Amino acid sequence: MSERPRRICLRALNGAVGFAATWLLLSGCSHQKSQPAIEYAPNMAYGPRVAAQAEDPLRPGQPVMRNPVPGTVPVGYTPYRYAAADSLLAQRELVNPLPRTAAVLARGRKVYMNTCVVCHGPEGDGQGYIVPLFPMPPSLHSAKVREWPDGRIFHVITRGQNLMPSYATQILPEDRWAVIHYVRALERSHLPVAADTTRSAVRDSSTAGGVLSTQARAAGKAKP
Repeated sequence: MSERPRRICLRALNGAVGFAATWLLLSGCSHQKSQPAIEYAPNMAYGPRVAAQAEDPLRPGQPVMRNPVPGTVPVGYTPYRYAAADSLLAQRELVNPLPRTAAVLARGRKVYMNTCVVCHGPEGDGQGYIVPLFPMPPSLHSAKVREWPDGRIFHVITRGQNLMPSYATQILPEDRWAVIHYVRALERSHLPVAADTTRSAVRDSSTAGGVLSTQARAAGKAKP
């Protein structure tokens, strides 16, 4: 075959291959729902599957679903590294990161009245709604609790203590710190410190702790 007919044949062949490839692509992308698409690799589209609870064929006696790698934590989650018995260590190392503002106190009051009030009472004196059907919790106005650093109270809320269970799953970490600020406001409303008698302290408390403490006392009077 001469050179010219050979070129003609090659061009025709290339054209046919290009047309076939184009037809395959178009038929696979623009097919109607009533007609199945052309599948290039059906063994990949319809691969074998095993239920998560079924036995792993590669690990006899073990399920297909595997546990996370040790040390894995969810995105956005910070593990609490103190054990229940590490209360002294927690109170030394943990510091309340939230400022004592009216907004923070309002948030702390909301969480306290939704979660803590049933046991500790509206005023934090242990006269919660569950008393006397259940044991009365210690008063938050006791000298022991008043002298606890914020980190110690945070640890108790997180890990629990005595009859009090852990509230780590019910209260977010930032809300625990806000609750602690509100508890401090309740403590000072029952037993003000010397600084509370100054003019500046009275002015500041009128927009934050003083207002919230008045609301707490009103809620206590409305206790069912």
